[in-house]
Amino acid sequence: MAYWDWACRSGNADHAVICVHGLGRQGRDFDTLARALSERARVIAVDVAGRGQSDWLSDPMGYQIPTYAADLATLLMKLRAETPGLVIDWVGTSMGGLIGMALAAQPGLAIRRLVLNDVGPVVQWEALQRIGTYLGQNPSFDNEDAAVEYLASISSTFGPHSAEQWRALSLPMLREREGRWWLHYDPALALPVKALVNMPDQAQAHQMVRDGETALWALYDAITARTLLLRGRQSDLLTEATAAEMGRRGPRAECVAFEGVGHAPTLVAQEQVATIEAFLWAA
Repeated sequence: MAYWDWACRSGNADHAVICVHGLGRQGRDFDTLARALSERARVIAVDVAGRGQSDWLSDPMGYQIPTYAADLATLLMKLRAETPGLVIDWVGTSMGGLIGMALAAQPGLAIRRLVLNDVGPVVQWEALQRIGTYLGQNPSFDNEDAAVEYLASISSTFGPHSAEQWRALSLPMLREREGRWWLHYDPALALPVKALVNMPDQAQAHQMVRDGETALWALYDAITARTLLLRGRQSDLLTEATAAEMGRRGPRAECVAFEGVGHAPTLVAQEQVATIEAFLWAA
């Protein structure tokens, strides 16, 4: 598992912020946030298995939260062995937030503060279906510009961005091979999602989702870390009702919603970065 390691510019070696991306993304999504946070802490942005610089799994059905949580728990233990007493905070977008919930519910891992970016224990079925329409596609492109345009077309829910911002978010998602440009992930990582949404017995599929929600609520209720919930106000994955429930139970997350954004905020806009900074650095 590869990760991008941003040293703290003020020399503080006792505080680390772990940043974990969404389902089809990679760790370089956090470049803008990491530049800001590394003023006061070390920042580690992970490429989850099958994405970016990390290896691909031999069994694609391993592309699920338990595998990712085990990988990230190993990283946390490595960091704690290197720096006893290390303070660890977590910023997780979508899938990265679900992994964060699984780990923050374990007292022994001692995550201090948790930022959940547009995700909670309830994942809307319609959002899963939408993600399944493009995740795992393996298109190739004649040039970078065509590839960037394609990524922008499937990322409209991220909200408004400048052309420069879209390009910065898109280029790390690409790799060049034999004169063509490809997406920089294992297309097989979509198989567990597609196996669920395309199950012949849709009643069984919906029941599996409900069972998963019950398990996620149990994890959420076990979290004691101070928690910030970010939400795109037009999100189709995290509803306003779920966000409100997350404010009433478990760690009673503080919720901040961003207008004009769906699933999920990219944490590039200054307003979004400043919200996370204020939460992490608050006394």
